[in-house]
Amino acid sequence: MADPNNGSNLHVAMFPWLAMGHMTPYLHLANKLAEKGHKVTYLLPKKAQQQLQHLNLHPHLITFHLVTIPHVDGLPVGTETASEIPIFLNHLLAIAMDLARDQVQEFIVRAKPNLVLYDNAHWIPEITKPLGIKTICYNVVCAAAIAIAIVPARNVRNDKPITEEEIAEPPAGYPSSKVVLKGQDARNLMFISLPFGDGISFYERVTIALKNSDAIAIRTCSEIEGKFCDYLGSQYQKPVFLTGPVLPEPEKTVALDEKWVKWLGGFEPNSVVFCAFGSQLILEKDQFQELLLGFELTGLPFLVALKPPAGASTIEEAFPEGFEQRVRGRGVVWGSWVQQPLILVHPSVGCFVNHCGFGSMWESLISDCQIVLVPHLGDQMLNTKLLADELNVAVEVKKEDNGWVSKENLCNAIKCVMNKDSEEGDLVRKNHAKWKETLGSSGLMSGYIDKFVQNIHDLVK
Repeated sequence: MADPNNGSNLHVAMFPWLAMGHMTPYLHLANKLAEKGHKVTYLLPKKAQQQLQHLNLHPHLITFHLVTIPHVDGLPVGTETASEIPIFLNHLLAIAMDLARDQVQEFIVRAKPNLVLYDNAHWIPEITKPLGIKTICYNVVCAAAIAIAIVPARNVRNDKPITEEEIAEPPAGYPSSKVVLKGQDARNLMFISLPFGDGISFYERVTIALKNSDAIAIRTCSEIEGKFCDYLGSQYQKPVFLTGPVLPEPEKTVALDEKWVKWLGGFEPNSVVFCAFGSQLILEKDQFQELLLGFELTGLPFLVALKPPAGASTIEEAFPEGFEQRVRGRGVVWGSWVQQPLILVHPSVGCFVNHCGFGSMWESLISDCQIVLVPHLGDQMLNTKLLADELNVAVEVKKEDNGWVSKENLCNAIKCVMNKDSEEGDLVRKNHAKWKETLGSSGLMSGYIDKFVQNIHDLVK
């Protein structure tokens, strides 16, 4: 391959959706570009800068440019990121992001970067095209989710929004019979037809963002999602660049908190069940309690990191009656952020129960932990189908028709992967080990970054 730097360094600007699950992988990619000598200006609000600053490994090349997020009625005063609000308020945050357009435009006009990467800010190409600046719509969700839900074939009409039947019926040429949604899962994907900003649906926003870009990029690899990426390229008639999962190197300067080192150290290797559902999900109290009872039912040691459920100010006040006493010594429920990557590599942790957000999906795949999935939103459900049904590396917890997760079904799924005599568990363990080896093979991840850098050079020249 030719030198990916091509003899010249670029100035790349980034403006991702204001959620940590989007902003963090954008910064990981910025670090990889900076490693190659490229300059990155990362546009983000002040609170996000404070949360991400420690992940900027090349501050001499990566500059944070602060954007003030205007207040929108209905949002708590001072809201700047999605992690500060429940999911149902995200459409108002989208309005706030759009109101920051003038600030983004002022920067682009003044700085004239070679390239701008964005996702939900669908108006970026309107700013860049008159200036001759190239754009890439960089997606940090799985290619399958975009392929099945956001393709031109759906062509939402202003007078007729997308229907549940359209969601449940994959578009023409869609390349998988397994990574599909039916019933309640399909209904959960209907959020794409809801408003996401002022006078625009989520579907329309993402479709416009993809159509008007000069190229599409996806945080994935062809080994896992090649056929979905090829399908997207054929649908949009434009290049699709892959960055690989862009996973950061283990933080050598950061250690796992001593309290978790001590607690996890009291258990046998591969015996602890760890559960986390991301930074935004707030469960209803009855579902929260049912899940805790499911972990109790396994009889295994567990560490559960969940936000307090709706209506509760603390985790403890929402515990089932007698729960704390019954699990004392073998179960901990934690109500705030934990060091997920460091917990996953602790030798005592043997199972990872997660929501299959795209970041957790990759962390699951490269870990030695067995994988149990409880998805809640549309793209998480498609990630789950990819892992559980297409790759057979995980077990999805069976849900009732109304979407309810029972304690028995959660317990059964965990025991399935943790029981050495389980046939299904043995299959997913073997498949997971193969994929972990593939993803960890020498040069795979760096090769994707080299090819991506070559692609962006070719795009802007």
